[in-house]
Amino acid sequence: MEKETTGDVLELTYRPVAEDFTSALRARMRMSRTGRRLRALFVVAGFFLVLEAVLLATGKPGVPLVLLVGSVAVPLMILSSPWLMARQIQRLAGRQGVWRVTVTEEGIALTTDTTTTSVTWQAQPRYRETERVFVLASDDKNATGFTMLPKHGLSDDADVDRFRELLNRHVARC
Repeated sequence: MEKETTGDVLELTYRPVAEDFTSALRARMRMSRTGRRLRALFVVAGFFLVLEAVLLATGKPGVPLVLLVGSVAVPLMILSSPWLMARQIQRLAGRQGVWRVTVTEEGIALTTDTTTTSVTWQAQPRYRETERVFVLASDDKNATGFTMLPKHGLSDDADVDRFRELLNRHVARC
């Protein structure tokens, strides 16, 4: 038996690209405890890099080479990890074919050439918007469950605004 849908209904049709996943993963990092920890690690690594530069500029013995290498390598890894992960996810997502999403007052129904799933607003009660995508996330501290919905899947800018209004009615913006 099919559930009757009332109210606003929006449809997205798209093939996800790596840039969509990169944007979504960066947004998810801003929503999670792990992301906050990585940002703190980024700041600490930056501090040691500046310290090394000051010591080198003053001619004093510097920080050990391993600390200098780590101060450069850690931020580079943090900055590149969403990009690297996005490429892996996109390869898997590309095998799913065309993605068709129906967004209603009840939640989201997602269908690809190989899968069908639905997500209620209660399962992912918060969202973040980027230039490319909307990211819905679970309310646990690491945003373990998330759904990425690219704006290019909507038919026009008016639908982007309607989608934002629908999200604001059902989930918290963060």
